[in-house]
Amino acid sequence: RLRLHDGKLIKDRRYHLRTYPNCFVAKELTDWLIDHKEAPDRETGIRLMQKLMDHYIIHHVCDEHSDYKDAKLLYRFRKDDGTFPLTKDVKVFMRGQSLYEKLVSVEESILKVREENSVKYQRTFLGCEMIDWLVQEGEAENRKEAVELGRALLEHGIIQHVSNRQHFFDSDVLYQFWINFRRRRRLTELLNENSSRALSESPDSPFCLRKLNPDPGNTSFLSVQTNKEIKIVSAVRRSSITSLAGNSNPYFSPTPMLVFPPVAECNPKSVLKRPVTNEELLSPGAPYIKKTLTIVGDAVGWGFVVRGGRPCHIQAVDPGGPAAAAGMKVCQFVFSVNGMYVLHLDYQTISSLIMTGPRTLVMEVMEAIE
Repeated sequence: RLRLHDGKLIKDRRYHLRTYPNCFVAKELTDWLIDHKEAPDRETGIRLMQKLMDHYIIHHVCDEHSDYKDAKLLYRFRKDDGTFPLTKDVKVFMRGQSLYEKLVSVEESILKVREENSVKYQRTFLGCEMIDWLVQEGEAENRKEAVELGRALLEHGIIQHVSNRQHFFDSDVLYQFWINFRRRRRLTELLNENSSRALSESPDSPFCLRKLNPDPGNTSFLSVQTNKEIKIVSAVRRSSITSLAGNSNPYFSPTPMLVFPPVAECNPKSVLKRPVTNEELLSPGAPYIKKTLTIVGDAVGWGFVVRGGRPCHIQAVDPGGPAAAAGMKVCQFVFSVNGMYVLHLDYQTISSLIMTGPRTLVMEVMEAIE
């Protein structure tokens, strides 16, 4: 983004009597990627930019295109228009990067090459040394707050115990920065990364749909057994995307005790009578109305399941849950989540936005006029 600003590819542009600030032309950017060896060909360049769109880094200036098109269309970096979603995960990542830059730029840094069990590790530090440094530099008010920061960095994969066996403690245990923030990355590396989903492909996610005391004949809802297990589910709902994807270590992310009723249907049939397209939803005179729902999550979740994609729909609603109390119904289509337009997204991405967002959820939905 900064290189594009320096090269004047990002600038204010006028189109149809309207000025769009800080934007770039897709076709020009694809040319730039090839000229600067960031992409070997146009097809790869398009795939790279689509990755950035999928990760909410760039978007079409009017959000009229969910795909990156190699044409004379205007796109913009979300950081340039204030729409970049600063989720908890992003904030922790940026904090980790800031601390790393501060550590490597000082003389006599606590980051050193150290050896443990005949293995050399880069960018290492002792837990107690990091605590001392964080408090001394004003990055944390006290040792307890410094430990909490260290644990957040570890849970988000920024630091780790050198043999990956312990959480972060105020002790002489050896840790390392897992991410080398100063290594320059090429855009093509994005195509080799595994796509981490905040949700598994299980039919119902623990944060969404819950029923604490299901009737014997009701198999539509996820069952949670005890108060202790409810607390664990709540912790999972508020945790990082990495943890929810199953990539975190068992010593700090307990597996929730979730029990499906014996005859639960694993892949429930869609509640929609027929598929509906975005064009049909948004066409003038379409028989749909938009409603805004404010849902305050409880200790277990919000009480609904999203399914489908482009557009997503409400597959199920717990009649005793917060979503039902707010007026949510099955077959409604999800238009926006916490102010973000989501008609072009799939249900896994929307579920991720919900889980990493605030406890009070504001959703716009579209429902058919009876």
